[in-house]
Amino acid sequence: MKLWNDKPYHSLDYELKERFHEKVYRLALNAGMTCPNRDGRIGYGGCIFCSGSGSGDFASDPALSVTQQIETGRQRLAAKRPVNKYIAYFQAYTNTYAPVSYLRKVFTEAILHPDIVLLSIATRPDCLEPDVLRLLAELNRIKPVWVELGLQTVHEDTAAFIRRGYSLPVFADAVSRLRLCGIEVITHVILGLPGEDKKRMLETIQYLNAQDIQGIKLQLLHILKGTDLALYYEQNPFPVFTLEEYADTIVSCIQMLRPDIVVHRLTGDGPKELLIAPLWSSAKRRVLNTIHGTFRTLDTWQGKYYNIENKENEHG
Repeated sequence: MKLWNDKPYHSLDYELKERFHEKVYRLALNAGMTCPNRDGRIGYGGCIFCSGSGSGDFASDPALSVTQQIETGRQRLAAKRPVNKYIAYFQAYTNTYAPVSYLRKVFTEAILHPDIVLLSIATRPDCLEPDVLRLLAELNRIKPVWVELGLQTVHEDTAAFIRRGYSLPVFADAVSRLRLCGIEVITHVILGLPGEDKKRMLETIQYLNAQDIQGIKLQLLHILKGTDLALYYEQNPFPVFTLEEYADTIVSCIQMLRPDIVVHRLTGDGPKELLIAPLWSSAKRRVLNTIHGTFRTLDTWQGKYYNIENKENEHG
């Protein structure tokens, strides 16, 4: 089995240790932004699975300054383990959906903090105006900048169902423009969306293999209380993964994934008090142990079938 240190995939932990020569921890920050899919520019209510926090369920209090949020996060981590280096991760909602003057203020405050080694910004591919890209390119010359884009799926029918609010070419264009600025791109994918079987999920992986992305977050679909997805699930029950099915799907995705793409996430966390299904997902250690056990059982690793997939595509 091919390993990146102790993992059969190119893990984020491995990548960060290669770059910074020690373990690096992420601090989730909240700049108090909203989303064009909630304020009416594109739609209202957000994506169908959004809990109202814009995927920032574990982000900091936006009433605090960026520096205060960093210090609070540092103190919380320092109580558990010695930490020297951090990623400033702007997580909640769409973090380029604000005047560039405000973005400059909050991003600069984060990136200039002496213990921050990298700035990571979660946003939408349709919220990257030219002035925002210029700012990100400028910041990227100070310290590395990553931009995280929520793609979720390549299938337009599923994208319409989840109310993503943009078409696939918008994503491809955003990746191209970010890469021209020298910025690394991480893509979010949700596995287990209604109507998507393993074949369709693997088609999303195959598409991303051909894109100039540097990282991927594979997220299990969580059905959370108070979301439109929860209402749909109540009225139109659809099958959700068992733990074993999810582990099998994750391993299938990873063994087809381009080997240089960094795997930032294999499952994801949902607030336990909001989680409706799948309930097994709240036991994160068990989930990861099951996934790693599946890799060992199948004697497989990231990219094992990547070249085979490419040859099949070349020959039609």
